[in-house]
Amino acid sequence: MRFSQWVRTPGGRRVSASLAILLAAGVSQIDAGTGTAAQPARPAAQKVTQVSPALRDKVRSVLGEVAAAPATPAMLAAQSALNARISAIGRGFNGDVGIAIKDIQTGWTAHHDGYSHYPQQSVSKFWVALAALQKADRGQINFFAPVAVTASDMTVFHQPIRAAMKNGVFNTTLDGLLHRALQQSDNTANDIILRRAGGPDAVRKFLAENGIQGIRFGPGEKLLQAGIAGVRWQDSFSIGRAFYAARDAIPQSVRSAAFARYVADPIDGATPLGLVDGLAKLKKGQLLSPASTSRMLSIMSNTQTGKQRLRGGLAPGYSLAHKTGTGQVLGGAQAGYNDIGIVTGPDGRSYAVAVMIKYTKAPLPARMQMMQNVTRAVIDYDRASGRGGNWASAGAGTGSGSK
Repeated sequence: MRFSQWVRTPGGRRVSASLAILLAAGVSQIDAGTGTAAQPARPAAQKVTQVSPALRDKVRSVLGEVAAAPATPAMLAAQSALNARISAIGRGFNGDVGIAIKDIQTGWTAHHDGYSHYPQQSVSKFWVALAALQKADRGQINFFAPVAVTASDMTVFHQPIRAAMKNGVFNTTLDGLLHRALQQSDNTANDIILRRAGGPDAVRKFLAENGIQGIRFGPGEKLLQAGIAGVRWQDSFSIGRAFYAARDAIPQSVRSAAFARYVADPIDGATPLGLVDGLAKLKKGQLLSPASTSRMLSIMSNTQTGKQRLRGGLAPGYSLAHKTGTGQVLGGAQAGYNDIGIVTGPDGRSYAVAVMIKYTKAPLPARMQMMQNVTRAVIDYDRASGRGGNWASAGAGTGSGSK
């Protein structure tokens, strides 16, 4: 098959076909001086540079555009309808909400306020798990080594592992803690995994190495929650209800100011678009080994929290692998009420979804209904555009960006 020297993508980009094809096929080196594909024979002294995983993923994406046929009218109509629905859902909600949906097959994305940073709260456990599993893939962590959880490991707020302790100890493994962190959103389980993975800096390094943008990772559960409440963390806060007592003792003006600062600029903030990018990369096997990818998705498919959030909108034949996040409440307002995940249809097509509420006083049923409506919009998009459609191309880029 003969290729021209240059090809132009449907989006108008001009690329070198030979370089794109070779890189997408897995060539790991290019000449640092000329930028041409590495030749089979190369003098030992000649310098080369490694192609980053992020660059290779980008080239593969571009190559997919080159090979793809134009989107069908049905798919274009479905995209337009999904954009309109997501914008209407976002505008109609009583609170600050960001929504993003990424068609994992094509890369096409719809969003409402997808570039703003929203408090993650326990959604950040998703990144902790990924960073730790990547280290396990590299042989740096053994998830099946025994772990003894003691009172000194306790954190704050939701930690059901405390009830499982007998005589002040709970014997488990990191794998057991991973299930608890993702499925039960256990703060203590997550905190132990975070320490074993290398702390917040290790998670930030994971995000950077994998080209996942728009994600901030906070200082860890204890410092994060203390800062939101306007108190300085002390280890004694992990005992009983000591943290609640310390928070209640803070002057209301101090606590309100700290709460407002967090809402305005969340230290653990993430953009909905960054979140769906990370979810899509996980699903496509670009972050972990095949075994760890399957393991992560399997665990998330059995999440016990948030059953009436995104999951509540599923139709028969559709499944969801997801992670929830829930923040503190002050004066009837909540900072952070979230759900992110991957919706998979009966034909295997998948969609990364993120619904992030920054600040709201809306009652819980209204929040859950809004999230369920997003799931239903995704399913309607799948049904309208997928069956018999051209899934090699739905157009690249990003859809609606309404506030």
